[in-house]
Amino acid sequence: MREADAKPSLLSEAKTQATALFGFVALLWLVEIIDWVIFGGRLDRYGIRPRQLAGLWGILFAPFLHGNFEHLTANTLPLLVLGWLVMLRETGDWLVVTVLSALVGGLGTWLIGAANTSHIGASGILFGYFGFLLMRGYFERSLVAIAFSILVISLYGGIVWGVLPGQPGISWEGHLFGFIGGALAARLLARQ
Repeated sequence: MREADAKPSLLSEAKTQATALFGFVALLWLVEIIDWVIFGGRLDRYGIRPRQLAGLWGILFAPFLHGNFEHLTANTLPLLVLGWLVMLRETGDWLVVTVLSALVGGLGTWLIGAANTSHIGASGILFGYFGFLLMRGYFERSLVAIAFSILVISLYGGIVWGVLPGQPGISWEGHLFGFIGGALAARLLARQ
């Protein structure tokens, strides 16, 4: 491939990545604005409600719901940074990691979450990105993948404490199972 041909495809890929990432985050913000302006925060009741049949719908809805704008703000930058790092090798990886993190994170939370709680937020996906980037280095054992693992642990290593119980109002279950979903995605997408 000639260098002139590579530049348009690289630019096209960057546009696709920016559209996907910023579109996803914009959707999260739009849902939160609509929730507060139109519904007065009542959409949050559609989160994951552990071991309740109706609470299974929360697996699909919870990543789009946030308790308030502070909650969403805390998730926004890490979603953009880690999401982009997931996309760097292949844009399609981002979709696989996002879906697996949301589904595994949601189902795990539904199975073991505390009774009479509702779990919301995109942090399970965020922890999925973290788990994917961290574990990809382990599964692939390439210098590039290991370098990304080291970069991610140095930038966001402190969030690993979020998978442990003990912080009131924080869904450690969603964080833990989101991380597991990301690790599973790393195993499925690993290049040997």
